[in-house]
Amino acid sequence: MFKNEYQGGAFVEIFSAQGKNPGAKWKIVGSPSVIWKEFDKEVKSFVFVLEGSSQTNKIQLPKENKQILGLIQRFLVLQIYIPLGQDFSTELLITDLGNIKRRLYLSTVHKELSSTPLHAKIPLFMIKRKIWCNLCIDLVAFTSEIFKGAVFQSLDGIIVSANCKLRKIFTLKCKPQDTADKDGNYE
Repeated sequence: MFKNEYQGGAFVEIFSAQGKNPGAKWKIVGSPSVIWKEFDKEVKSFVFVLEGSSQTNKIQLPKENKQILGLIQRFLVLQIYIPLGQDFSTELLITDLGNIKRRLYLSTVHKELSSTPLHAKIPLFMIKRKIWCNLCIDLVAFTSEIFKGAVFQSLDGIIVSANCKLRKIFTLKCKPQDTADKDGNYE
């Protein structure tokens, strides 16, 4: 999808809740009663809302499993709001320089990191809830640390599961400035 597009700028936008049909390029799994677009007064912007079971309610890009995103920028950012007491997860499909496809599964359900040569379950226990945040994932660091010796080549798929509000998803070439509270669990 993005493989043949210019990715040399500061960022590449993957998803925005703005516009007439923001989910048009995405495969939406779940009924309109659990996945919808609404205006959020706090951020003064439209957002995509995913509720219910994280197993059955999700959005996926690209729509077709045979397609790939081909995103090469290092940092993935999700502008997200996760409610209290609800589970959230996202799956990232990556390819390394050896053309090996691997899966990173980040979730609030997991209590500890576990990995196999092709799959990793990563806990999201540090994410703040009931507040809008930029969840920034360093794809190069995750790939090399979790899959020893692997070198990140591209992000080829993304799945965002309930429960959350989603404003934007984009990649960045350079590391964003850390705005997390220094007294939090972020150091």
